[in-house]
Amino acid sequence: MARRTPEAVAIRDADTTLTYGGLDAASDRIAAGLRARGVGKGALVGVVIDRTADTPVALLGILKAGCVYVPLDPVYPEARLRQVGEDCGLTVVVGDPEGVRACGLDGLSVLHPAARAAPGGPPYEEIEPGDTAYVIHTSGSTGRPKGCLVSHGNVLALLHNTLPLFACGPEDRWTLFHSASFDFSVWELWGALLSGGTAVCVPAETARAPEEFLDLLERERVTVLSQVPSAFRALSRMAAAGDRRLALRYVVLGGERLDLDVAAEFVRHTASRPPVVVNMYGITEATVHSTAKFLSDTDLAGRGGASIGTPLPHVEISLRDEDLNPVPDGESGEICIGGAGVALGYLGRPGLTAERFRTLDTGSGPRRFYRTGDIARLSESGELEYLGRNDRQVKVRGFRVEPGEIETVLRDHADVRDAAVAVRESPDGPALFACVVHRDAHPGRPAQAALRRHLGGRLPAHMVPRRFVFVDALPLTASGKLDRQALDGLGATGGDVRP
Repeated sequence: MARRTPEAVAIRDADTTLTYGGLDAASDRIAAGLRARGVGKGALVGVVIDRTADTPVALLGILKAGCVYVPLDPVYPEARLRQVGEDCGLTVVVGDPEGVRACGLDGLSVLHPAARAAPGGPPYEEIEPGDTAYVIHTSGSTGRPKGCLVSHGNVLALLHNTLPLFACGPEDRWTLFHSASFDFSVWELWGALLSGGTAVCVPAETARAPEEFLDLLERERVTVLSQVPSAFRALSRMAAAGDRRLALRYVVLGGERLDLDVAAEFVRHTASRPPVVVNMYGITEATVHSTAKFLSDTDLAGRGGASIGTPLPHVEISLRDEDLNPVPDGESGEICIGGAGVALGYLGRPGLTAERFRTLDTGSGPRRFYRTGDIARLSESGELEYLGRNDRQVKVRGFRVEPGEIETVLRDHADVRDAAVAVRESPDGPALFACVVHRDAHPGRPAQAALRRHLGGRLPAHMVPRRFVFVDALPLTASGKLDRQALDGLGATGGDVRP
């Protein structure tokens, strides 16, 4: 793109506009700076930068040097960042020295993103499809974060097979909303750059302020918006409160269960020409997106959750039982993902890699799959219906309970905008509690008795929560997902809580 259209705008943030030619030159300097420090091909390089034009410069420069980028989000606790640094054996990091020190990352060689090192030598390393491009860490059940190794071939398979479905081009402006430590950013950044569009960086403080974010969408004439549903709900509420003239062509949602009524509300209030809403399902270990559902007007008129659609062209989905045998059509099973998006494995975790990345027999021979732990079934229409996690299942009074089912029924109550259900220990054993957000901003909360009647009319008695906690908003993590640790904390408080 730099050769074809060097003057086209590649990156925008609040203070900087970078053309494709400018991005190319600036990232060359990063690559040269790494080579000058003796950083060789395949080395893991940390990046301590958050959602500015410096981020794409750093990431692209690291890749040009044949290295692997490791995002280090400065909003994470120091202990977490140190764990990641130690796990990767980092010796060099790209970022402002003051910001690196603030993250508690001492003893590392620091390359400033504005370094003016002369390019010197070949600007690029030869890179093979199987070479690692980045390592993103996700939480581990043992409390130790695990780093997922994703290759250049994985990312290119995603983009080459998915971008044509969106018909995106140089006229499009994408939000770079998510931190580089969250894999949605891979789709946002490289989707924009490989289609010749513009990536518009969303400052962290703007991302947390729905009204400011709407102002940015309107001012920057953004056409492709990517969101996690938890964050999108707040944006949708704010859009419904005012008259916005947005240029959106696509709203891409993923990472969590989508509520159709929230998407429909946003579409109604944001544009005379409604954007296309796309519900996508994926996981870091299979490179961001694996399935897609382009929602029709009929879909948006429904209630409850949405289908996650069908596999993308480069993806194979197989639903398997506990013994990893295929389940009959219509029955629920664990989503196992195969195809060109399946990552290389976990950094330094051969046992875990062997457990989760499995070679399974298929009708066309053995193939490599990733076991997601997510449960789905194939509907009569041939689309996948997401049913929840196999590791969130709890036992209450001897019954197996999926909290997601209770949350779905709660959201169908006219007075409930959002809800999350978890379990806490009580003198009588495990007990369900529900964290509930009222649909309107200020009116009195719905009576617990009314919610119990509503649930009792749809669910067996053992699935009706014993307690309800009323909040103004569900607690979210830095990446916009439901913060289940904070949710557990709310469950230990009194009945009516408004943090």
